[in-house]
Order: sequence, then structure tokens, then C-alpha cells
Amino acid sequence: MQAAQCAVTSYSFAPSKSPRAGNRGICNGGGPSRLSFCGLRKEIFGVPAERCFRRAALAARPTGRAGLQGYRVMASASDNGSHVTAFDYDLIIIGAGVGGHGAALHAVEKGLKTAVIEGDVIGGTCVNRGCVPSKALLAVSGRMRELQSEHHLKAMGIQVAAAEYDRKSVSDHANNLASRIRGNLTNSLKSLGVDILTGVGTILGPQQVKYGKIGFPDKIVTAKDIIIATGSVPFVPPGIEIDGKTVFTSDHALKLEWVPDWIAIIGSGYIGLEFSDVYTALGSEVTFVEALDQLMPGFDPEIGKLAQRVLINPRKIDYHTGVLAKKITPAKDGRPVTIELVDAKTKEPRDTLEVDAALIATGRAPFTKGLGLENINVVTQRGYVPADERMQVIDADGSTVPHVYCIGDANGKLMLAHTASAQGISVIEQISGRDNVLNHLSIPAACFTHPEISMVGLTEPQARKKGEEEGFEVSVAKTSFKANTKALAENEGEGIAKLIYRPDTGEILGVHILGLHAADLIHEASNAIAMGTRIQDIKFAVHAHPTLSEVLDELFKHAKVAEHVHQPLQAQPIAV
Repeated sequence: MQAAQCAVTSYSFAPSKSPRAGNRGICNGGGPSRLSFCGLRKEIFGVPAERCFRRAALAARPTGRAGLQGYRVMASASDNGSHVTAFDYDLIIIGAGVGGHGAALHAVEKGLKTAVIEGDVIGGTCVNRGCVPSKALLAVSGRMRELQSEHHLKAMGIQVAAAEYDRKSVSDHANNLASRIRGNLTNSLKSLGVDILTGVGTILGPQQVKYGKIGFPDKIVTAKDIIIATGSVPFVPPGIEIDGKTVFTSDHALKLEWVPDWIAIIGSGYIGLEFSDVYTALGSEVTFVEALDQLMPGFDPEIGKLAQRVLINPRKIDYHTGVLAKKITPAKDGRPVTIELVDAKTKEPRDTLEVDAALIATGRAPFTKGLGLENINVVTQRGYVPADERMQVIDADGSTVPHVYCIGDANGKLMLAHTASAQGISVIEQISGRDNVLNHLSIPAACFTHPEISMVGLTEPQARKKGEEEGFEVSVAKTSFKANTKALAENEGEGIAKLIYRPDTGEILGVHILGLHAADLIHEASNAIAMGTRIQDIKFAVHAHPTLSEVLDELFKHAKVAEHVHQPLQAQPIAV
């Protein structure tokens, strides 16, 4: 499930201009030089990723059974980066979630001796209590919806008996998937020689970290550079009592210990919307409680209205908007869960709900306590670690802290798992001597409902505001899934794709999709934004027929760009 959305200022993408970057090509193996494409695989330049990755990480790998066994178990300077003299490590990463894992792998690729400190389990929230197990539950809800849609199946000539599910088996499917992915991540770190240091990490001072577990003495290690990647936890507003049984967060909900007949979901963002998809498919009735005046406030308004028509209105879902859950009391002694609602603006009492359960989906809060930030003169802002556009931590005086970086949910720039990974890779590029600024507006987001919703860049109101401030026109193009052969073959014509762009330059400002496999389709648009590709160029790309990708093909072809535009965009990075 996805964390709460945060406001992000405008970004652009540009080749590196750092004097440190030199003229090295990709992986020192030829190809374009002085370009810092964070998060994009090297295959786009014809350099095999396998060759690049193994060159630094596996060049000194021993042979023979005994040698390989030692390689897997131990990390040394030869199989985990370069030889270190002044420090124990080139790099220490505090936190081994998706961001920390991605940074560690890229660090080994760059020849850095690396360690990760993890006080919980490898994989962090995404793998263990978020993205991964939630997708397992959503896969079940998708299958259930297909089998329950008699009209849909009959239109395709299919007849099935009533669909049923086993709650324990569904729960096991989610837990087993999380365990499998967690094991894969752990093995990948060990196989590359990354040291996994178990315990809670605390920064003692410049380039010095202690770690340890309760009841055991702490250990101190040093590193040239430190990355904070401690992630986030569910945010629970005051007045809400969590018992983990009848009033719970997404952490508890993913265990699927029971399926309530009636559940209230507090918050209608990504997390709440995805869980409404799961619970209604499994037979629950859902009531949304949203503090803002409309549901799904983080979505493009037009997409949000369509999503409400497709994902809310036809299902057993009602909602209250413009209200706050002032107090929530768990079920006890035969009494139901009680929710006291007040007006979000006036705080006057509005209503009291009595339900079987309540899921708190009000976003996420950074997990940054106990990091020892005071030892490097850093003060958090609403819990977030302040960081510049290069993820370098900023101290209380407004200066960057040398050799300390913060990535992922802990810095609050864009709370998505793949953002954390991209930020981590960007930091490693800088540590390795190649300046890199990540274009956050090129990072896609997705909500895995049925049908899916995806987006990248600005919403239409954000784009028009930007246009007014900077003096350029904004245009919009749209296309429907009803015009796509593959979608119609699947009997899934409900959906829309929306392009927001500059007609004077062909710059893509935002793309929003609701429809079948929207989460997969968005990447053509996000990569176009990242690469600075213009609409007048991408509309010449060829798409296989019949495929859903033609939805984007038609979308770009519908855009009207000034004919005089010839030069490619020269986008410049903008700090957040």
C-alpha cells in the first residue's frame, strides 16, 4: 500500500555538469558520458547490466566449493568494494528497506565496501508490511471480482459457480510472498558481500555509528559516508485507540486475521482505497471517513471523479467527507467500535458511527527517533530529516552535513518505495564522483485497485498554476480505453488516459491513467519525462497491435504541439 502523498515542488532532469564527473562512460565501458540517469538501467545505452554489475562486485570472486562458501558467508575488502584504510567501511546504510537495499547493491557495483544496519527485518515496510503483501491480497480481490461479475463473464461466454475463498489461505499467500521476497533481498546482499549488522543504528558523530540490540553491548563502526534510510510507520492521529484487533493500521490489516462485516476506513488515499478494494471483494461493507471535502484528494480531480464512479459508487461503500474522526474506541464487552465524527473546519460534532472494525489509513510518519541526529546538529522538521536536492542532510544552521545523506520516507520528499531506491542510487552516484540530481517529477505512482490508477508528474490544477506563474500555456489530451482493441477483448473498456503538456515546447507535464494495467502503462510516460523526450518525438514510437500500450500511443498522437518546435528540451534540475 502506498503512503500518504506529500507536496513536491517542480523538478527537471539534466545531464551532469559536475567537474568531478569527468568523461567516464557508463560503467567505464563506453556509451554516453557525463550523463546521470538515476534509476535507469544501462541497457538503454547497449551496455549489458550483467557485465557492468559483476565487473565491480564479482571480479575477485573465488572458485571452488570451499572458496564460494567463504564468499557467501564473509564480506571482505576484495569482494565488497575497495580496500579501506581510514574507516571500517566506505559506506554504512542505516536501514535495509527497499531504499537501503537498492543503495547497497549500487554501492557494491561502484566498488564501495558496504554495510547495512537493520534493527528489524530486511525489506522494511514495503516487503514486510506494505507493497508486497498488499499486492498478494489485491491479487485475490481481483480474482474474486472476476468470478463474482456474472455479467462480465456471461458477455465472454463463461459460466462459473459461486466464488468462495478461504481466509487463512489468503492470509498465508500474503505472508509467504513477503517471506520469499525478504529472503531474496537478504540473499542478494549476502551474495555480494554486504555486511548485515543487526541492531538499532545511532549516529555518534561525523562518520561514526553505533549499533546493537537490547541486552547486548553496542558496537561502534566507522564509514566515510553514511546514508539514513529508516523509512516510516503508520500515522495514527490523536484520539484514536489502537488495539490491533478491531481498530488497527495497515500493519495489522495485512495479516487478514478476520474479515469484518462492516469496516470504517479513515482516509481515502492510496492505502484506504486499496483496502476498500480488498474488503469489498471479500464481502465487507465499507464506510470512508475523509477529512477533506472530496474523496481521493491526492489524485487529479478528473481522475478522482471517474475513480469514484468506478471504484466507489457501484460497490458496498458509503462515505463521509469534510469530517474528522475525533475519537475512536475499540470494540469491547459486546459493544461495537464507536467513531465520533466532527466537522473538519468548525470541529462541531457531526455524527457517531458504530461499526465492526476501523482501519486507520491516515498516511505515514517518518521513523527517525533514536538516530542520534543531535550529535551532528540536525533537527527534524515534523519528524522528517531535512535534506537538499542531492539528499545530503541539512543541519540546524542550514548547512549540509558532510558525508551524511537521507533517502526515502525519512526525508519526506516523495513517500514511495521506488523513490527511496532511486534516491539511494543517486546518492551512490554522487559518492562515486558523478553529480546526480533525481527528477522527482519523473517518478510514477500507482494505486492497485481494480481497475488500477497511475500517475506521473503534475495534476491539471498544478500544471495550470505553474503555467500562470511562469507564463506558458497548458493543454490537455485524453483517450479512452473504450477505443482500445485489447481492452475491449478483455471486456475492460472502462478507463481513461490523460496527458497534460506544453503545446509550445512539447514538454510532458503529467500523465494520469485509470484502467486495466494502468500501473504498467505509466512507465512509458515516466521514462519520457526522465529522458526529456518531447511529445513530437515520442508520437513516432511504434507500439505492438493489439496491446494496451496503444492507449498511450493514441494519447501522444492526440496532443497538438506547435510545428515550429525543433530543439530537444534542456531541462534543468530544481531543488526541493
